[in-house]
Amino acid sequence: MLIDTHAHLDSPKFDDDREEMIQRAREAGVETIVNIGFNRETIPTTMALAEKYPFIYAAVGWHPTDAIDMRLEEDLAWIERLCAHPKVVAIGEIGLDYYWDTSPKDVQHTVFREQIRLAKRLKKPIVIHNRDAHEDVVRLLREEGASEVGGIMHCFSGSWETAKQCLDMNFYISFGGPVTFKNARVPKEVLAKVPDDRLLIETDAPYLAPHPHRGKRNESAFVRLVAEAAAEIKGISVEEIGNITKQNSICCLGLER
Repeated sequence: MLIDTHAHLDSPKFDDDREEMIQRAREAGVETIVNIGFNRETIPTTMALAEKYPFIYAAVGWHPTDAIDMRLEEDLAWIERLCAHPKVVAIGEIGLDYYWDTSPKDVQHTVFREQIRLAKRLKKPIVIHNRDAHEDVVRLLREEGASEVGGIMHCFSGSWETAKQCLDMNFYISFGGPVTFKNARVPKEVLAKVPDDRLLIETDAPYLAPHPHRGKRNESAFVRLVAEAAAEIKGISVEEIGNITKQNSICCLGLER
């Protein structure tokens, strides 16, 4: 059985066939899905999915590209209230994004720091978005003492040196569709070195579809393709990858066994 630790199944890209897409995931052996609510629009739709499906859990937080729109005190209080819900397993996705020029860096830093502090107060793991900001993400995690709660480095794209720093701070390293790409030398090398007890897999559906669906809409069923790639890289069976990543998901997020 497989766990998709990061998806956006409330995306409008699934409006025409959401039920069928979720059923395909179940038929592909996906046992649990963690859906991510990351701004004012997607947090309510994520909560609705988690309440409708017993096998879908939620993470709620504020994405760095939307940081400029966050009403800090009000929205932090909203996230804190939602974290009391039994289906909310993490705060995220949070972090830094220096690729899209939508929120100033200083605003991103403030929003990121405040959510780490909230997670520490609530003892919730965090799900980290990091795009072109490796050095600052690691620095802020370290400065804010994020190792107290740990969490997931979502769709990890950094070097092994960056991965080691995250592992030292109690984080799990999660891989998605890009690790299946033929030219993905660095992600494959990093996955090979990540200890089995810190490895997770995900889709980020509808984004970053794995080979052979690259460039098309991603969906949770395709986490099996990520598992197959991880199994080949690790030299073990897909079933073993499934068991390893399931146990890691339980340990990291407190998912029901």
